[in-house]
Amino acid sequence: MNGSPEDFFVHESSIVDFPCSIGKGTRIWHFSHIQSGATIGGHCTLGQNVYVAGRAVIGNGVKIQNNVSVYDGVILEDDVFCGPSMVFTNVINPRSHVSRKKEYRTTRVGRGATIGANATILCGVTIGPYAFIGAGAVVTRDVPAYALVYGNPARRKGWICRCGIPLPMKKESARCPECKDTYTLQQACLIRDMSGESGKEEHSPVGRSCRPDKDPRREKDPTC
Repeated sequence: MNGSPEDFFVHESSIVDFPCSIGKGTRIWHFSHIQSGATIGGHCTLGQNVYVAGRAVIGNGVKIQNNVSVYDGVILEDDVFCGPSMVFTNVINPRSHVSRKKEYRTTRVGRGATIGANATILCGVTIGPYAFIGAGAVVTRDVPAYALVYGNPARRKGWICRCGIPLPMKKESARCPECKDTYTLQQACLIRDMSGESGKEEHSPVGRSCRPDKDPRREKDPTC
């Protein structure tokens, strides 16, 4: 086990199968089950009836609402939000009488992304950093960073700032009315202007890289 039990909270009704890794400040609430081998970062909140499989990886600051199962092959980067009763999968063509445990597909959710209540994420997709998946959406393909998607199947309906405010696009640029961050659209990639910052990308690379802009001062959409 990584982390002392004094460093995190587990409600008495929940089950944690050690060894596993749970970071400092994480809280695990009622009737949840963490399997042996799972990795959960620090300062996470897992609501009621959350299941985390042994090969699931959860970053720091992640919030998982009630009735969510994080299966083998699911990777949640830092600061991801999973709404109540949203669904991950890990097999594309399940059959009761056919074992496909060797066919689990990796599903990656980028830093800061939000998945709304009752959304379904088909296995094998990549959701880019700060993307926003609307409630009840069915995601069947990769979602670019900062994209606002909803529907069945989910389609991009706009772009959204990392602070969660929809972006009013003007031609190929946008400025958030709330936090004032600015963005540029380049070959279907939305890029956040980081000219006034350190220049370091603030999320782990996810999926395919965006090639048109090599300026290190800009944050790139890695899924376009």
